[in-house]
Amino acid sequence: MNGPGDVVHVLVEVLCAAAIIGILAVALLRALRRASLLLQVVAVAVASLGALVGGMVITCQQMYISAADFRVFLSVAAIAGVISVGLAVFLGVSLLRNSRDLIEKARRIGDPLDPNALGDEPLRHASNEFAVLGRELAASDERLRRSRERESRTEASRRELVAWISHDLRTPLAGLRAMAEALEDGVADDPQRYHRQMLAQVDRLGGMVDDLFQLSTIHAGALRLRLQTLSVRELVADLVAQLEPVASARGVRLVGRDVADITLVADPDELARAIANLAMNSIRLSPPGAEIVLSAAPDSDAFVVLSVTDAAGGIREADLGRVFEPGWRATESRTPAEGPAASGAGFGLAIVKGIVAAHAGRVAVQNVGDGCRFDVFVPRAARAA
Repeated sequence: MNGPGDVVHVLVEVLCAAAIIGILAVALLRALRRASLLLQVVAVAVASLGALVGGMVITCQQMYISAADFRVFLSVAAIAGVISVGLAVFLGVSLLRNSRDLIEKARRIGDPLDPNALGDEPLRHASNEFAVLGRELAASDERLRRSRERESRTEASRRELVAWISHDLRTPLAGLRAMAEALEDGVADDPQRYHRQMLAQVDRLGGMVDDLFQLSTIHAGALRLRLQTLSVRELVADLVAQLEPVASARGVRLVGRDVADITLVADPDELARAIANLAMNSIRLSPPGAEIVLSAAPDSDAFVVLSVTDAAGGIREADLGRVFEPGWRATESRTPAEGPAASGAGFGLAIVKGIVAAHAGRVAVQNVGDGCRFDVFVPRAARAA
């Protein structure tokens, strides 16, 4: 080579040779796009090696290198090529193994027969991208498993709810039919008492229908709140005055105690219904002579907690997480109630949870002493549910 022009000439020839080999490599990769990943990686390595060797051959020809030196160059290129292709094969095998592992993981996502199929074991010798993808697949499988469990619990709760509704509808309807037949046949010794009992059964059925409608409204997200500032002390006092006659008829004392003089922004009717449902639940299940306490206090600067504490025997630990499910009823852990006040379709606590959630609050329950305490946490200021 005699000058810069010769160098430029050699570089142009090398560039053209590399471009031709690159175009052939792209065509080969397109032909192999549905082939194994290993073949594609090896093809890239061979194309790179071909571009290097082609550039060396052109350079050697232009520089008039001897045949012996040219063979040395080719020997060095061959050794580098073998190593390069070997490394490419190693990389391709690793990628192929990890891709097959990911395919198997993807195939087993959501398998109900093997809920822990994906597990927490990471991909072996995987690159960061494959490892992240493997973790995401495992996380998706876990989310799907939890969703399936929730769906199973919901379905079981729905079936239980339908069974309870069928039972609770059948009982008063059977009583109404029997009393109507007795009145029709003229065998009722006290028609006025029969009429009163029939009216009570109709009221009971009407209450069940109202609860069903309220629950369906909540689940549909159609509950509309009329928010206003209200006094917590007045709310508790009104509830005690409203429910005291029912409690007295059951031989139970209902009192308001430790009620803080604070205000909050809420729907007074819906919030009163939620607390009343909790209180009525305690009244139905408390033994004669028991005391039920309504209290209220600031839980923090942002929340107010309204509590209903009873002495009705508490709730089994296994049931504490289910008490707010539609259709749930107290088991033998709670003192069984008797009489008409004992009946219920199991909607009351579910309605409480829905109303409180509509206020962007939450409700909790825990066993205390001889009974349990329901705590309703409501924001002091209006929030979006």
